[in-house]
Amino acid sequence: MEPARPNDTTRVPSQAVALPKVATRIEGLDEILHGGLPAGGTTLIWGGPGCGKSILGLEFLYRGALAGDPGILVVFEERAHAVRQHALTLGWNLAPLEQDGKLFVLDGTVDPAVILAGDFDLHALLAIIGGQAQALGARRLVIDAVDVLTRLYRNPEREQSELSAFHRWWTDREMTTLLTMKVLNTHQVPLPGYEFLDFLADCVLKLDQRSNHQVNTRRLQVVKYRGSSFGRNEYPYIIAEDGFHLLPVSSIALTQQPLGAVVSSGSVELDVMLGGGYKCGSSVLIAGTPGTGKTTIASTFVQAACARGETALFVTFEESEEAVIANMLSPGIDLRPARQAGTLRFLTALPEAMGAEEHLFGALRTIAAFQPRLLVVDALSSTLRMGTEQAAFEYAIRLLIACRERGLTCLFTNQLLSAAEESAYAGVGVSSLVDTIILLRFVENEGRLRRTLLVRKVRGAAHSVQCHEFCITDRGIEVLDVYRGGNGVRAGRRVRPGKRPKRTSSEQPH
Repeated sequence: MEPARPNDTTRVPSQAVALPKVATRIEGLDEILHGGLPAGGTTLIWGGPGCGKSILGLEFLYRGALAGDPGILVVFEERAHAVRQHALTLGWNLAPLEQDGKLFVLDGTVDPAVILAGDFDLHALLAIIGGQAQALGARRLVIDAVDVLTRLYRNPEREQSELSAFHRWWTDREMTTLLTMKVLNTHQVPLPGYEFLDFLADCVLKLDQRSNHQVNTRRLQVVKYRGSSFGRNEYPYIIAEDGFHLLPVSSIALTQQPLGAVVSSGSVELDVMLGGGYKCGSSVLIAGTPGTGKTTIASTFVQAACARGETALFVTFEESEEAVIANMLSPGIDLRPARQAGTLRFLTALPEAMGAEEHLFGALRTIAAFQPRLLVVDALSSTLRMGTEQAAFEYAIRLLIACRERGLTCLFTNQLLSAAEESAYAGVGVSSLVDTIILLRFVENEGRLRRTLLVRKVRGAAHSVQCHEFCITDRGIEVLDVYRGGNGVRAGRRVRPGKRPKRTSSEQPH
């Protein structure tokens, strides 16, 4: 065979070259962008009022300056001193960074007299930006409210021409540039005459603020990213006291820790039904109609964990901290010593008080600060009041995954409105993900209302598949053996410690 000639059409496979990127250092955003913003490219952020466009741009510069990467902020709707003041409310002190040459805030407000005289152009502005970029060694540029700048020309054709020239200017200098622009609230589209920016930009981010069932939520979507892959979903975000936070569930890998040792639930009889107890780092769901004892059993788990020296975080949407502690005294569960010792902490809030994202970030921040080994959420069904069923599912799944990554035991309670809901005992769709499911019921028998307990699932362990009667006494819960008669369940003996419940020949371990 003759060697290939230079003009041959034979193609030699080449290795793809990754697009250079600049990290934003904003929680969750770099994951969605698969590394950050395009280095030396243009990113457009558009959204309605209150979405956080200016905050996102400023945080990009602030985080970069802290890491030693200088940047320039040009503002047209606010004065520079107002930007500095607003930054302080987020804990960002810009003054030291400006003094150290890591950040420059340029007040781009134009004198109305200059506009009326028709003498406005970009040359003076570009000269200032160029001089500061050279002096600081800046490669980050944020132009806040670019539509305000170009509207000064009052001529659509000149607006596009000048902005295109501006774009060439920062591109030639390889500055990573971020533009913010408004949208029409009614259609969530760019202002008329600025649609061309979507094509000019290398990366386009859309920020959206919406209200559903009287609960306000914010979403971020990457509309376009030239030359790069990216997360294509809508991602919830919050603006907390220290800036932007995103938690993209689609980017979270299945990296959960292996389950730990088997420990006691706090009830010897329940341990027998569970096949010896539950594994540290597992997830448990306790479901039942009101009054069946969900919170009591959850508190039994908490008391036992704290007695072993473990820390526990009790998230409750139904009662206050003091109410939970007072109510548990009746069945003989005293949580006060654990709280006083610092091994038990409560996180309480009404579901309607904020969106699911804010509830989630509040829980994750408390977990990061407190480092609990057991997390209780009472009740999962209350998360439906945070907005929509999808929002409740996202809250539960993100929290569950976060617990798995940290090796935390996660215990959910879920309130069923009726016995007819038992087939959907997870409430928000997480039943297939949890390791253990305990179903509580009321059964009317012999003129008396009895509580029953059924272990529906224990992943990876043999467990009782019989329905047991249990009682709530002044010494905690007490599980009884089951006897079946013509009338169904009737009172039995206590499950004997150390003895596994008997199975019939048709019952198989799970």
